[in-house]
Amino acid sequence: MQFFDRLVMETEAERNSLLSAPIIARCFSGDITLKDYLDFLTQAFHHVRHTVPLMMAVGARLPQDKEWMREAVAEYIEEEIGHQEWILNDIAVCGGDKEAARHSQPAQATELMVAYAYDMINRINPLGFFGMVHVLEGTSINMADRIADAVRTTLNLPKKAFSYLYSHGSLDQDHVQFFENLMNRIEDRAEQDLIIHSCKVFYRLYGDIFRGLGGNVEAVPLLRSA
Repeated sequence: MQFFDRLVMETEAERNSLLSAPIIARCFSGDITLKDYLDFLTQAFHHVRHTVPLMMAVGARLPQDKEWMREAVAEYIEEEIGHQEWILNDIAVCGGDKEAARHSQPAQATELMVAYAYDMINRINPLGFFGMVHVLEGTSINMADRIADAVRTTLNLPKKAFSYLYSHGSLDQDHVQFFENLMNRIEDRAEQDLIIHSCKVFYRLYGDIFRGLGGNVEAVPLLRSA
């Protein structure tokens, strides 16, 4: 079994736990509010703005025998630059105050996930960051388009209010294939085990962000007054 297949198989329970977050079911049942969507975007901003700094830290800490992976991380960085601004623009299209979102404090669950990512890279092993990549990309590729379509229909928002979700949905298949090929080059069992462990933790932490949505998020952008 190739490592990517093992990664998917051994983290299935954690993935299903994330997908059971009530806010996801509410999206598909039409029980979603504009505040819910703005809360989601605000928390997305607070973790996405760390994506490039985290990957830069990974690239800096990879050992010489992982030079092939450093090159892959450089490609990731080039593709991810500026995505946090897409999220802020989506907030503005929805009538939200993107500057209030930019300067707000993240929810505790978001802060903990970001902190764990930095800790994994700096204290344990930079390879553990790929557990986070799998969680975020795997969840997006399977759910982003469907959630965006459902929320658009319920809230009657324009498509340009969903640039972040649509950009990380089914159109991002090449990115996921790139990640799969990258993971399949990792043959050391201990390194594989580390990535699986971190992936399970990130599923829990990312799921906590979703479970905190729906009225329990502290930092949300205020709607601009008319």
